[in-house]
Amino acid sequence: MSAEPPEPTELIYLPRGSWAPLLVAAGIALAVAGVFSGWVFAAIGGLILLGGLRSWWKQSDDEISHMRREQRTSTAVIPAEPIRRR
Repeated sequence: MSAEPPEPTELIYLPRGSWAPLLVAAGIALAVAGVFSGWVFAAIGGLILLGGLRSWWKQSDDEISHMRREQRTSTAVIPAEPIRRR
């Protein structure tokens, strides 16, 4: 008695690849290095940090806007078996 599994009703959205986290990390590193090396490095690091944060924010905002507002959900059939060691 093999029953067909139900069709999936919920969608999973994966984010695209992004350079924004790397830019944020590099900006933080340069800003911290600039505290000890000079204000020029801190200023460059701050600009890179702000650019990376803006890019990250915009990308996540675009991805969220493409998602559905509501999804029809149903429960999947999960066998009720206790977990046993073999």
